[in-house]
Amino acid sequence: MRPESRVPTHPGEILLEEFLRPLAISQVDFARHLGVPVQRINEIVRGRRGVSAATAWLFSQALGTTPEFWLTLQANHDLALSRPVKKVAVLN
Repeated sequence: MRPESRVPTHPGEILLEEFLRPLAISQVDFARHLGVPVQRINEIVRGRRGVSAATAWLFSQALGTTPEFWLTLQANHDLALSRPVKKVAVLN
């Protein structure tokens, strides 16, 4: 269930606070380990880029999670940001 009073945490913040910092891994080292540009990791951490399916697979393999974990975080964040103001009635 998505909270309506706040936007769910961006997956980049989860990556930084729950994985990179506790593991004492820099963004540069993580990007090098994944074989991706540092800019991609930095933009995700800063919330300026979303986690794609391909990136979710890389994160899951490197961090022992599932790709669904990352995609669900991203989907919840995106859905909250695009919540419509106007309500539409259900078709009968």
